[in-house]
Amino acid sequence: MHGNEVVGRVLLLQLIDYLVKGYHSNEPSVTQQLLNSTRIHFLTSMNPDGFEESHTHCLYSQGRFNHNGVDLNRNFPDVFSGHRQGEKREMEVQAVMSWLNTESFVLSANLHGGALVASYPYDNSNGGSELVGGASVTPDNDVFIHLAKVYSYNHASMHRGERCHDSKQFTDGVTNGYQWYPLSGGMQDYNYVWAQCLELTLELSCCKYPPVTQLPQLWQDNRPALMTFIQQVHLGVKGRVLDGAGVPVQNAVVEVLGRRNLYPFRTNHYGEYYRLLLPGLYTFRVSFPGHHVLTETLSIPYGPDRYSALTHDFLLQLVATTTGPAPGTISPPCNSTHNWNPLEGGGATTRPLWVGFGLLVGLGAWLNSLLS
Repeated sequence: MHGNEVVGRVLLLQLIDYLVKGYHSNEPSVTQQLLNSTRIHFLTSMNPDGFEESHTHCLYSQGRFNHNGVDLNRNFPDVFSGHRQGEKREMEVQAVMSWLNTESFVLSANLHGGALVASYPYDNSNGGSELVGGASVTPDNDVFIHLAKVYSYNHASMHRGERCHDSKQFTDGVTNGYQWYPLSGGMQDYNYVWAQCLELTLELSCCKYPPVTQLPQLWQDNRPALMTFIQQVHLGVKGRVLDGAGVPVQNAVVEVLGRRNLYPFRTNHYGEYYRLLLPGLYTFRVSFPGHHVLTETLSIPYGPDRYSALTHDFLLQLVATTTGPAPGTISPPCNSTHNWNPLEGGGATTRPLWVGFGLLVGLGAWLNSLLS
């Protein structure tokens, strides 16, 4: 999304080529297992106008903003800042928000440059209970730290925490976004809070726009980390919520006790839910209008090695009669002023149960030839 931070786009183009060639090889491969179990989406260009204004330079910020002079990573709705008077959503941001409404993304990465660190939410805070020891901590902080360390320790050097030009040192090569520096309107907080997608911001190189000669080594440094990170989409548990007639329902609330999300996770229009969780025992509370609230405890194994999270369907029991709101009545949907509209409740369509993963990067121009 910052047009002068070009490494991520080149890596994604190379990753696409690597996945396609690996899938069509004659030998069984990790690539085949990954693509047979995962939907992977690539957004390789979010700020092409900014890229056109940039050029080879490690620190220079020309091209960071879009054509309108707006930093796209400060333009998303922010749960901590509320509605900012007169703020306009840029077309690029509107497009990403619309895209997030069309797919059930579970895990994503936003690729940047200028540092070497894996950053995780929250990026912002309003001084509430989320602020702990200088960090803005999500209910899924353990999962986020795991995801960040998965990337940093599978990277050639990120885990060493070495500092770049104007950056600080990062223990294990990871950081809480707010603890590094607070920002309002970032995409990773938006994706997590409103799109139910756990996103990291991956700073992939000290140099924002390196010489072409450095690209092959940057690919080798990041390839294992990219592949292993994608595999983490199979953490936790997935499944459907079924009503009293055994029909999948959309907009059912699926909560994990002890993880009080700002907006609860809900089933999509296929009646599916996805929760990235580390191995352990978790108690779920599932609710849907007209049905009894269901509470179940599940033992969650480690799924990435098997390329599948635990699959578990929740079967709700219909409330026979009621004179008031049904016990399963869900909380109101997110504030519509944020342009994220939860699907209405009701019967859901069916499809095979997959998991979605998105790789997001804001660069422009076709640079695939640089690594050929």
